[in-house]
Amino acid sequence: MTRILADLPDDEIKRLDRIAAERGISRAAVLREAVATYRAQEPEAGKLDWLEAGFGLWARHGLAHDPHDYERKRRAEWTRPWDDDYEEVRAESPDMFDAEDDRQRQIYLDMMAGKYPTPKAPEAK
Repeated sequence: MTRILADLPDDEIKRLDRIAAERGISRAAVLREAVATYRAQEPEAGKLDWLEAGFGLWARHGLAHDPHDYERKRRAEWTRPWDDDYEEVRAESPDMFDAEDDRQRQIYLDMMAGKYPTPKAPEAK
């Protein structure tokens, strides 16, 4: 068995001593049990199931969001006036769009319909 030197705050040493006295074992035995317990709870390297670790993460930390509402807002956030699904996304999330977005959409549609003349390249001499 290897010996280690560890610096702990005084209140933790008092706590270790209290636990050791209550259980009738040494301070070192309490530390060995704590390490063994920690090791038993630790997932084996490479075997952590990332899906299980992430599933419900927000709810576990008190952040209750509707996942569909979150996805809808992110989709609206990334939709631009020239995107083919602009009207569909705008209908789903009217609160995420304003008059400037609609104005830019109309400019785009007018441009695609040929309402704006295409600039001609200067003629070569």
